[in-house]
Parts: sequence; structure tokens; C-alpha cells
Amino acid sequence: MSHYQHILCAVDLSTENVAVFSRAVELADYYHAQLSLLHVVEYVPVDLANDLVLPQQQEIEQQLVDQAEKTLAKLAEQSTQIQVSSVVVQGSIKSGVVEYAKNNGVDLIVIGRHGRHGLSRLLGSVANAILHHALCDVLTVRIAD
Repeated sequence: MSHYQHILCAVDLSTENVAVFSRAVELADYYHAQLSLLHVVEYVPVDLANDLVLPQQQEIEQQLVDQAEKTLAKLAEQSTQIQVSSVVVQGSIKSGVVEYAKNNGVDLIVIGRHGRHGLSRLLGSVANAILHHALCDVLTVRIAD
């Protein structure tokens, strides 16, 4: 295994991400690596047929970004071993994680994954999409269903 220098921990805002974040902190501490915490706010669909929706959409998206920033700040504060930077971006989750990693010299992405069965397993998952498109190593941390 290589010596990681920049680890990216990509999380949603569920409570299960404490386990994912803890694993990322352990690895960053072990490798003396920089740790970034990332959440991607997916775009809220906009009804282009109604111009009155647009300002409301922008307000909703900003509220989602603000909430995500607060949640990530609280999560980052739980790390006593290392300093953690946090960032919130908007877009598709897969593209947001992969692009952030590529543009910021990330050499390991840590993400959570749920064990899926049936149709959702056939269609794939965000973790699977990131795994197949990332230009660096990806560690998936199993989250109990």
C-alpha cells in the first residue's frame, strides 16, 4: 500500500457516517496525511416552465448547503488527532467526489456503502460509480443496513 498524503472522506449527512469518518481519521493519522471531508448537495430539480420557482429553488439549495456545512463542521470537530478541512459542493454526487479528488491531489477516497440486494444491486450505487471513475484508490466502509 502506498503512503497516502491527501485523504478525502465523502459523506452524506446520516448518522452512519461517523464510522466512515472514524476510519478516514485513523488512516490520516497513521499516514500523517491531510484529511478533507466532503459532502455533495445534489441539485434540486428546477421547473423551467414556471419562473416563480427559480428564486425559491435557489433558497432551498442554499439552505441545503448551509445545513451541510454545519453538519460537516460538527463532524470535523470530533477529530482530536488531526485537523480536518471540510467542503460542500453542489452537483451530482459521483461527479462531485471524483472531480474534487482529481482537482485536489487526493490519493485515497473513503466512502460508506450499504449492502444492497435485488434491483438496487443491479442498478449499482454511488459508491460503485465512484469506485469505477476515481483516478485514485477508494476504500469503501461497510455500513450496516
